[in-house]
Amino acid sequence: MNNSSSLQQFRQNVTDKYTIFNSLFAALPYSGIANVGALLPILVQSCIEGYQEGKDPMQIIDLFFSRHTSAVSETDKVDRLFKFVQYIERQVVLFDAIEDAAFSSVNDLNGTGSLKALYNEAFFKGKIPLLKEKLQHFKVRVVLTAHPTQFYPGSVLGIIHDLGEAIGKNDFQTINLYIQQLGITPFFNKKQPTPLDEAVNLMWYLENILYQSIGNIYNFIQQDILAGEENNNPFIELGFWPGGDRDGNPFVNAATTLKVAASLRSAIIVCYYRDIRKLKRRLTFAGVDVLITELEALLYENVFRPNENKRIQQTELLQKLEAIKVLLNENHHSLYITRLDSLMNKVRLFGTWFASLDVRQDSRIHTKVLADINATRIDQKKGGILPDNYTSLSEGGKINCLLAIDTVVELTNVSEEISKDTLESIFAINSIQQTNGEAGCHRYIISNCQSALNVMEVFTLFKLCGWDTNQLSVDIVPLFETIDDLTAAEGIMEFLYQLPIYQKHIAKRQKSQTIMLGFSDGTKDGGYLQANWSIYTAKEQLTSISRKYGIKVKFFDGRGGPPSRGGGKTNKFYASLGNQIENEEIQLTIQGQTITSNFGTLQSAQYNLEQLLSAGISNTVFAENRTNLTELERALLTELGAVSHHVYQNFKAHPQFMTYMQQFSPLNYYSKSNIASRPGKRGNADKLRFEDLRAIPFVGSWSQLKQNVPGYFGVGSALKQLKEAGRWEEVKALFNNVLFFRTLIDNSMMSMLKSFFPLTAYIKDNPEYGEIWQLIKTEFDITEQLVLELSGNTCLMEEDQSGRNSILLRDKIVLPLLTIQQYALHQLHNKKLNENQRKDYEKLVTRSMFGIINAGRNSA
Repeated sequence: MNNSSSLQQFRQNVTDKYTIFNSLFAALPYSGIANVGALLPILVQSCIEGYQEGKDPMQIIDLFFSRHTSAVSETDKVDRLFKFVQYIERQVVLFDAIEDAAFSSVNDLNGTGSLKALYNEAFFKGKIPLLKEKLQHFKVRVVLTAHPTQFYPGSVLGIIHDLGEAIGKNDFQTINLYIQQLGITPFFNKKQPTPLDEAVNLMWYLENILYQSIGNIYNFIQQDILAGEENNNPFIELGFWPGGDRDGNPFVNAATTLKVAASLRSAIIVCYYRDIRKLKRRLTFAGVDVLITELEALLYENVFRPNENKRIQQTELLQKLEAIKVLLNENHHSLYITRLDSLMNKVRLFGTWFASLDVRQDSRIHTKVLADINATRIDQKKGGILPDNYTSLSEGGKINCLLAIDTVVELTNVSEEISKDTLESIFAINSIQQTNGEAGCHRYIISNCQSALNVMEVFTLFKLCGWDTNQLSVDIVPLFETIDDLTAAEGIMEFLYQLPIYQKHIAKRQKSQTIMLGFSDGTKDGGYLQANWSIYTAKEQLTSISRKYGIKVKFFDGRGGPPSRGGGKTNKFYASLGNQIENEEIQLTIQGQTITSNFGTLQSAQYNLEQLLSAGISNTVFAENRTNLTELERALLTELGAVSHHVYQNFKAHPQFMTYMQQFSPLNYYSKSNIASRPGKRGNADKLRFEDLRAIPFVGSWSQLKQNVPGYFGVGSALKQLKEAGRWEEVKALFNNVLFFRTLIDNSMMSMLKSFFPLTAYIKDNPEYGEIWQLIKTEFDITEQLVLELSGNTCLMEEDQSGRNSILLRDKIVLPLLTIQQYALHQLHNKKLNENQRKDYEKLVTRSMFGIINAGRNSA
């Protein structure tokens, strides 16, 4: 679909419908709604005109109250602001639902990047055999995370889904009912959710969206591309972090991990049970009816009356379905065989695990656990596991000591709670593999991995917990995040590949090694351009060293929602990789809002999954389109990255860097929002340090400041330096010829389009913080100017008009929220506030975060 057609569809199916259905809010039969609905358009216009006239948020709010309301007291003003916040929250939900309903109109589901388009291109180019060969092993692994960028509670997610369906049918009466329901449904959690709560909320997407959409993709590939040829590749796998990711989350423990695994098993069995009940209504034939009734009863028992002795596994379930299929083929004219095949395909995909639960912990914890085991056993007179001089040994010496350990420990051999949980989590992996199957939990991720020793520490912990390390059914996955760690990754992996015991382990894992790379912390550490280029070059180096030792490396990308955290137009990044980067699988995390926006409906989920599959497959099938970087292009990217890195490091070193964010953004309020079980920072130090700050509140706070620093800072300075050196034509050639660089610039444009500096322009006159505000604004201006010149466009995101209009309309909806948030933050600096007033303004800041983040869809 071309740009103008997409824009026309967007205006017709989104903009116009929003205008119509938004009017229904004002007619809601609830107290004060009509008054809020009448005043809100005036507030919106006051904000637009106020910022155009150079007013600050405080002046705009004060002027609005004095001109358009009778509110005089502070209490009355705050009460009215809360009502505006609640009203706008619901407008955002309505817009989400309308945009979801219009997805298939605005996007060409069978266009470029779809599996149908991929098949057609392969057919016309005579590449069908190569396509089939690639489908024998290539797959996408989508890992849902518990990271706190999702502010909608489960009840609201359900309304969005149902409202979207009603809007798609233009069912006005039902739409009106859902809007009434929306008007009185709470939008926030009264208490902080537990990790289990987070897991259950995410399972809604597994059961209601991904179960069906992934099944549809599998069916299409098997029937239309492979034409029924045997293939054991699942094509798409699901991963799951809630309940397994304990990195910095003190509320995740082994008991939670086991409960989440049990819930995943129960959820998939429920899905099968529902499908069997539907099939039972069709398969009413002699003999078949008996088998399907028996299977229905068995699934029921597994869900509602679980018994260890009657626990059904994937193999048994497929055998029973195969017996039904034989009868249908032999005795009943193969009636409804397609439906049965569809269910069997889902069983092949999801087994009895639904999604594979990853366990993750920080490398520093593993070091502490080994020290704790050693010290505790010495205290217990059982003998330590490490020599007295262990801490003074070289890395190689320490690894030799670890390899020499031949002891199995018990939980009584540790004194610290974190040590106990770490060991219990390793025991839990074994339990989950017994109940859900090996695929249910088979990866242990080491965050902050900085050495081969960090990997071997985890290997040793499995040995201490009684695992046979010669048959270890777990992939140990190092996570490299900072710029320094990415640089060191090649040497670390080569050391491991040369280690005989690790070579044996890799051989048992089909000679493959998964390596995770962190986009979020990489950008936070090194800046947007340098982080992305460092990850690209790290992938090249890791591919080369892995191929040298005959190992297939699989890259697992820790991506967030916005471009600054590896999000944005993700499929284009994968399409841009040269053949010097292994293309065995695409693995990536999907977080918070991105789950809702990209996988919130059957259509959007199937579309985005197909885009990822197609991007990876095309790189091999149409290898003639896949070019490696020239030496000149590589040198240019290295130079641009180095300049941007230097500029970003200087910015981070500004004495007001952290206090600026704390003073003017809601950074300090993330932990009070009750959106996630995980704390907003690592460690328990009283003072917030940059290194303890998590990427999500870091990026999210810049987003709510409408400055989006992590998405472009340093890019403009790098471009400017090369232009002033007379090398602009080289940069333009890089943009035109290298998809990777072009995608970086395109995504940076998205970050800049979501910025709005008039909101915080008042800071430039602040004697303490004016300098840093001007520094950010100057970098933004030069970046915007040069990326537009580079692309030949007249405005940001000019080549994606529907995306551009979506962002602009969403920003207009939340402009009053942004203004209210800044107003409340300013009031909190007033030392004369009493305790109740302070609590009210803090609550106002926190509540305004919900709508702002939700409207951004990929802003954190």
